[in-house]
Amino acid sequence: MLLEGKTLASANPAKNAKQFRVVALAHVNVTVSAAQEGAAKTFYGTVLGLKQLPKPPGSRQNLGAWYELGGVQLHLSVEEKVTNAESDRHVCYLVADIEAAERHMRDEGTQIIPDSSPIAGVKRFYVRDPGGNLLEIVQA
Repeated sequence: MLLEGKTLASANPAKNAKQFRVVALAHVNVTVSAAQEGAAKTFYGTVLGLKQLPKPPGSRQNLGAWYELGGVQLHLSVEEKVTNAESDRHVCYLVADIEAAERHMRDEGTQIIPDSSPIAGVKRFYVRDPGGNLLEIVQA
């Protein structure tokens, strides 16, 4: 693996740590096929209740959507040949009341995926959006 023309083994970690620092998460991008776009927009805007943002010029205005959640954005992109349903990569959402969140998801027709690897003291479950993207829902 290369880092500015150097292998990671030859990079100076102390120097790099002083020069480079991640300060925040700007956005997360999830993908759906064109056929799933409408359902995914309903899921993120209505089921999850995320606020849709106007997309800036030059950002494929007529495809996908951008949403705001606190200081982080969720970008919904349209791609063909996505295989999200086969992946365990996920976005994790914090909720105040896990039982209320699960009831809401069920009421909206979203299938709940039980936690297959429980962590002591952590209340969580999973769902997939219409594009197959895995979402972890965890109580704050």
